[in-house]
Amino acid sequence: MGYNLSKKNNTLEGKIALVTGASRGIGAAISVELAKLGAHVILTSRSVGGLEEVDDSIRSYGGSATISPLDLLDMEKIDQLGALVFDRYKKLDILVGNAGLLGTLGPINHLDPKVWDETLNINLTANWRLIRSLDPLLRQSSAGRAVFITSTAGQLIRPYWGIYAVSKAALQMLVLTYAKEVEKTKIKVNLFNPGGTRTAMRAQAFPGEEPSKVKTPENVAKQIIPLTLDECEAMGEVIRAKG
Repeated sequence: MGYNLSKKNNTLEGKIALVTGASRGIGAAISVELAKLGAHVILTSRSVGGLEEVDDSIRSYGGSATISPLDLLDMEKIDQLGALVFDRYKKLDILVGNAGLLGTLGPINHLDPKVWDETLNINLTANWRLIRSLDPLLRQSSAGRAVFITSTAGQLIRPYWGIYAVSKAALQMLVLTYAKEVEKTKIKVNLFNPGGTRTAMRAQAFPGEEPSKVKTPENVAKQIIPLTLDECEAMGEVIRAKG
């Protein structure tokens, strides 16, 4: 693709990026890769300690970041996020909606309503509120890019994956609808399906799986990067990771 992710370079110099769920896993990895390419990354997550570790990693590459603790269940805080980013940066170039919750794997008729609500709020509603809050800032960018992390679970009908599958299927429809609505702007909106990846959520879903048999978050992050670049032509697509 013409860029080197082994060290910091200037491909995304001057860009402002915001990543949700940035304290670990894919979110942490994509934050580091964006910073290596010169973007200033706004790191959001509930885990301040995790964000500080990612910030340290970014700075070790000579990159820059801002830690912004955010609980995605706090919808009012999401609504306020756009104004906060505008006050400081006047625009947003890259949004990566990565944060997600597995919920409970089990029969739909046995699900706790609290688990249902929380999983839908994190995986679906919070991303809608992010779009609602940050769309005006993406429009201020010369090449706004939005990438949302989805899952094969949202495309396959499998027993016991009910709430997670429902939330990801709904997320895909939300994002693809948004993509249609902004197709005449400079914004490019896509979904990325990482497939099996070495994350805490994967370990929760498949506790007996050998971690070395699935991709690392760093591998996935490198495949997401092209969707954040100015030259990205993909729009309204669901792109699956290779490997």
